[in-house]
Amino acid sequence: MAGKSISESGRLFKSPLLEALTKTHIAFPLTIFYGTGVAALLITLFKLEQPVMTSVVLFVVGMFFFTLVEYTVHRYFYHMDTTSPRKARIQYVFHGVHHDHPRDKKRLALPPLMSVLVAAMFIGLFMLVMGLPGLAFGGGFMVGYATYLLAHYAIHVYNPPKNFLKVIWKHHNLHHYVGDSGAFGVSSPFWDHIFGTMPEDPLAKKKATVKA
Repeated sequence: MAGKSISESGRLFKSPLLEALTKTHIAFPLTIFYGTGVAALLITLFKLEQPVMTSVVLFVVGMFFFTLVEYTVHRYFYHMDTTSPRKARIQYVFHGVHHDHPRDKKRLALPPLMSVLVAAMFIGLFMLVMGLPGLAFGGGFMVGYATYLLAHYAIHVYNPPKNFLKVIWKHHNLHHYVGDSGAFGVSSPFWDHIFGTMPEDPLAKKKATVKA
């Protein structure tokens, strides 16, 4: 449509309320997840008086564990096989719309209500499985989630930096603009290397062809 900003995306729901709930400013989920993560670690150390070294290690492991969850969800849920209209609709609402409108700032993260529910669900799950140590682990998981959201937002909104972080920009741009059957890691390409889903860099391929 003429005059439409490339940062805008199409409507997902007829209901104005549901439509509003699909959008958010990045500051809200970042505050929720970073805040939850830091609070979980502080409560673990000073309220529950858990061992400091164990809690810090669990916090860091939780952050790393999130990168695996991020990769898995992105690969198998966000890019599920759309073998039915229902699956196609689910895939589009959760992720397809982002591929159609990658620069829509308001749909680069979960809205506040969903963010609170997700944070509570994961913290509760980890504590159910691990007991009190699960709070520190869950806190790290939340910080990992927030860092992923921050990286994803920055990649789509800002130009790549002139330092080592530009690798993340390049990696995610391969997913969006070369082929979405690979490069599923956003905060890190680590799991793409582990599971063999690293796409071929078209620039490197071109250089190899020229040399041959």
